[in-house]
Amino acid sequence: MVLDALGESLRGTLRKIANATRVDEALVKEVVRDIQRALLQADVNVKLTLQLTKNIQDRALNEQPPKGMSPRNHVIKIVNDEMVGLLGKQRDIPAKPMRILMVGLYGQGKTTTTGKLSKWYSKKGLKVGVIAADVHRPAAYHQLQQLSQQTKVAFYGDPNAKAGDAPRVVREGLAHMKKERADVIIVDTSGRHRLEDDLVQEVKDVADVIQADEKFLVIDATVGQQAGPQAKAFHDAVGLTGVVLTKIDGSAKGGGALSAVAETGAPVVFVGTGEHVDELEKFDPPRFISRLLGMGDIQSLLEAAQDAVTDEDAAEKTARKILSGKFTLVEMREQMEMLSGMGSMSKIMNMIPGMGGRMSDEAMNETQVRLAKFKVIMGSMTKHEMENPTEIKGSRVQRIARGAGVEPREVKELLKYFEMSKRAVKGFASNKKAQKRLMQRLQMDGQELPE
Repeated sequence: MVLDALGESLRGTLRKIANATRVDEALVKEVVRDIQRALLQADVNVKLTLQLTKNIQDRALNEQPPKGMSPRNHVIKIVNDEMVGLLGKQRDIPAKPMRILMVGLYGQGKTTTTGKLSKWYSKKGLKVGVIAADVHRPAAYHQLQQLSQQTKVAFYGDPNAKAGDAPRVVREGLAHMKKERADVIIVDTSGRHRLEDDLVQEVKDVADVIQADEKFLVIDATVGQQAGPQAKAFHDAVGLTGVVLTKIDGSAKGGGALSAVAETGAPVVFVGTGEHVDELEKFDPPRFISRLLGMGDIQSLLEAAQDAVTDEDAAEKTARKILSGKFTLVEMREQMEMLSGMGSMSKIMNMIPGMGGRMSDEAMNETQVRLAKFKVIMGSMTKHEMENPTEIKGSRVQRIARGAGVEPREVKELLKYFEMSKRAVKGFASNKKAQKRLMQRLQMDGQELPE
């Protein structure tokens, strides 16, 4: 999970508030100390931490809860509001035709992020092209070429380019992308170990050629509070429009990087949440904090589900069959496929309100392995067996187990899991009130329920 240790500490603090018999000055001060400790351990600046917790304490002790809100929920809301404020204002990045310039120092994940960003825009239905303008690091050309093949986007570069050739490569790349009819063009530039004059000049020369709509700085979140000075220096040099923080998932200093960048006025626009090419998310402070505090993120869950669906008509047909009470191994496999496309189990759990931090990493990994094995077992079944799972007994179980390379008991475990799922689906399908509540929760009011 993103900033796992910080999230765990803050969720523990919120549970302390939620379980308290009453909210008084002693509880508020104890909560403030807990939050201070959690933020400082996540490398958030001391001054910022003290200011934030002072705001929480002042508001919790002096503000009256809105009508209908309990004192406990009011304090939780204050913590959420102040945490969101710590991360600065959100800057929306539209999915539309544009030119993007990627800048940053060596080792920050710039080329990998270029690949991730190309995938992000491709998933929005735009034709993307990437240009390899890092002429100082030979491996950058081949790395970006491989990433473009993986993400199925247009690519241009010159493997023989030398120092000083970057503007030429970009000019040629733009001409190539015009032929490719690319909507979004992303240029990966050279880096240095520090912000030197020749790097600044090269970036400015490339910027003059590309005339970028967006100029993104890529920073590794493990640098912590030093992300602030880096962002400010690049911002002063080239006028950044946004910052992408990488390795936010595994960084104990991620809180420091996020808060430090927010202070520079160059907004965080994306965060890298893992190594996979799909693990890049638009940065939305309210959603980010909601997930950090274990409150879930229904909107991100919906977006992840939408991205995972490759055939919307088939997905709708499956949903209608399930809600009408029809549920066989065919429908269960389709749901598993969509779940797999949404990312890791921990990522999904953290999007569900109340589930963040509830399952251990070990339990989530075991669940993910079990679901993967179930899909292999179903791959050994005939169409008739998938549609009529009650007929899978005796010799059928033995044959399916041999075909899948598993023990017969594992086939029976799948059938038991299916029966449990079927009962749950049947109960939900017959409960129109529960369906209506779910649709309201997902902001889908007004849609007609399937008969």
